[in-house]
Amino acid sequence: MLADKGYDGDGFRQYLLMRGILPIIPPRSNRKAPEHPDYRRYQDRNRIERMFGKLKQQRRIAIRYDKSILSFESFLNLATVRLWLRSFVNAA
Repeated sequence: MLADKGYDGDGFRQYLLMRGILPIIPPRSNRKAPEHPDYRRYQDRNRIERMFGKLKQQRRIAIRYDKSILSFESFLNLATVRLWLRSFVNAA
């Protein structure tokens, strides 16, 4: 599980480990015994947040005009494909 410093806590980490989930959470600055996460995996979190930021630039997704979940998910798929295709158009 990729999370930010706000989720750094011993209880939460134990809960994840008991469920078989590897927590990748950077330590807070005031932690006495900091645990060092795999920062290579943590970089994926930044990429995911940037993707959501780009999707939210589409007003229809950010405000959620669509009434039904099917039409919202359909437009979300269209917006995602539109972002994905941009990488192919500009590739040389």
